[in-house]
Amino acid sequence: QVQLVESGGGSVQAGGSLRLSCEVSGYPYSNRYIGWFRQAPGKEREGVAAIATDGGSTYTADSVKGRFTISQDNAKNTVYLQMNSLEPEDTAMYFCAAGRWVARPLYEHAYAYWGRGTQVTVSS
Repeated sequence: QVQLVESGGGSVQAGGSLRLSCEVSGYPYSNRYIGWFRQAPGKEREGVAAIATDGGSTYTADSVKGRFTISQDNAKNTVYLQMNSLEPEDTAMYFCAAGRWVARPLYEHAYAYWGRGTQVTVSS
């Protein structure tokens, strides 16, 4: 059974920080892509950041570049999303997803497995 479990969401004030975690189990961690996506009410799901588990190449959406950083701990099969300088516009459900090789790491349909999400709320 493939499971991706997100944690670390919460409510913060604008300018604050959160670190999200995505733990992967029941699925080979190596030679995979792990992505972070978010969806706010009334908006399309948006790719935020992704990482190739072998090699560690990262991809970050322009909307969060310079504020969010994706990283991993291979020993723990866990991917992190460090979110700094949070803005109210960052409020959304954040999901992690896993896939094999993907042509576009920030494209949601490239990923086969998804977590249930963790809520991030940023107040002004």
